Amino acid sequence: MSSAPRSPTPRPRRMKKDESFLGKLGGTLARKRRAREVSDLQEEGKNAINSPMSPALADVHPEDTQLEENEERTMIDPTSKDDPKFKELVKVLLNWINDVLVEERIIVKQLEEDLYDGQVLQKLLEKLAGCKLNVAEVTQSEIGQKQKLQTVLETVHDLLRPRGWALRWSVDSIHGKNLVAILHLLVSLAMHFRAPIRLPEHVTVQVVVVRKREGLLHSSHISEELTTTTEMMMGRFERDAFDTLFDHAPDKLSVVKKSLITFVNKHLNKLNLEVTELETQFADGVYLVLLMGLLEDYFVPLHNFYLTPESFDQKVHNVSFAFELMLDGGLKKPKARPEDVVNLDLKSTLRVLYNLFTKYKNVE
Repeated sequence: MSSAPRSPTPRPRRMKKDESFLGKLGGTLARKRRAREVSDLQEEGKNAINSPMSPALADVHPEDTQLEENEERTMIDPTSKDDPKFKELVKVLLNWINDVLVEERIIVKQLEEDLYDGQVLQKLLEKLAGCKLNVAEVTQSEIGQKQKLQTVLETVHDLLRPRGWALRWSVDSIHGKNLVAILHLLVSLAMHFRAPIRLPEHVTVQVVVVRKREGLLHSSHISEELTTTTEMMMGRFERDAFDTLFDHAPDKLSVVKKSLITFVNKHLNKLNLEVTELETQFADGVYLVLLMGLLEDYFVPLHNFYLTPESFDQKVHNVSFAFELMLDGGLKKPKARPEDVVNLDLKSTLRVLYNLFTKYKNVE
């Protein structure tokens, strides 16, 4: 008696295992393919940037080369970041921001990382302009951060518009941590509010511009001027003989300095004081105050100024007080700012001393 043929036993567990394995394999292959595409794009970006016309950019971040079609990204050439003037500019602006916000207990350590979300810029502008912005105090979302930035930058634009300055930043560039845009914004704020700082002159950086077109990355290099001269940035008065002296006759500068040193020592020697370096020894304002007392033949009460100033503000107070004494003595208001004398600006110091020399050169 023949037995009925046995139907094959179903093996559902094996099928599931096979399907699971294929699924994992497919997922692994897909991840590897995506990783390879990202890697290729990064390599493509580096090759585009590392053209024969520029040094290798060792610090290009992956996000800087992952671009959409027609998207553009800019970054500072590393050689420019190593430039002493650029480093000085960043340091001066950092110190200025931290000085302004000291009462807010805010410490900025890195401009692009600490300013991009608008929080610090809001506090800085409120402090400088003496206003209160109608924005949320804390915003975590990108939309909220950009809305705050929009409000902050609109307020900045309203302040700067009468000056007719080119506004070389935007919400997207600031939020995108574009350091060049952030520096342009801070330099403009420092100029507008006449910050008591000395910005280094003629700071220029090389900027790499990368754009994706038809799937390929193309790079170009441009020079970006961040600062010009102190006179142009701080809106100084008309040019005078000292501008001409510095620009066209630097060889005669030593003669002028010697004449002024002889003049001030003629009077300071009465107090057993002597000057050898004009730009440094007048920077704290003490010698200026004492010199005015000697020239006008009166004793300056010590409680009116800091005899041993330690902070920047104390030095500015001394120089400002000396300027007041000059006005009381019938001199015109000095063209220089007290902050520039404190910041060792030789041209400003020479202007102040030359005014004294012109009036008091015959005083014994």
